Amino acid sequence: MRDTWDALAADPSAVLIDVRTVAEWNFVGLPDLENIGKRVLLIEWQRFPDMAVNQAFADELGEALADLGVGADASLYFICRSGARSRSAATVATAGGFTRAFNVAGGFEGVLGPDRHRGCADGWKASGLPWIQS
Repeated sequence: MRDTWDALAADPSAVLIDVRTVAEWNFVGLPDLENIGKRVLLIEWQRFPDMAVNQAFADELGEALADLGVGADASLYFICRSGARSRSAATVATAGGFTRAFNVAGGFEGVLGPDRHRGCADGWKASGLPWIQS
């Protein structure tokens, strides 16, 4: 997880894309990239509340990256809760011509820990990386 943070900090064109739902962003929290002068790009892979796959994901991603001036060769890091949705999003990005799309394995909250809670066994939060909650 720290390697993702280091890559985002070192590469001005690298982008972190959070593909969780709007409910997760609002109630669980977001990675905080303020200390490295960046913000997380938010694009739902599945739409809340019905959890249908966002059929416009590739178009929304392309438009958002174009707005940021990010080219097809930029490093894109996709994150979700535990790494499953973000893996799918990275695959779609690669198929769409983005040559450096990476899944952030472990995601924002990671797997369930021994106490059956997320955010303590692995993932962004458990790694001690900065995050915020509204």
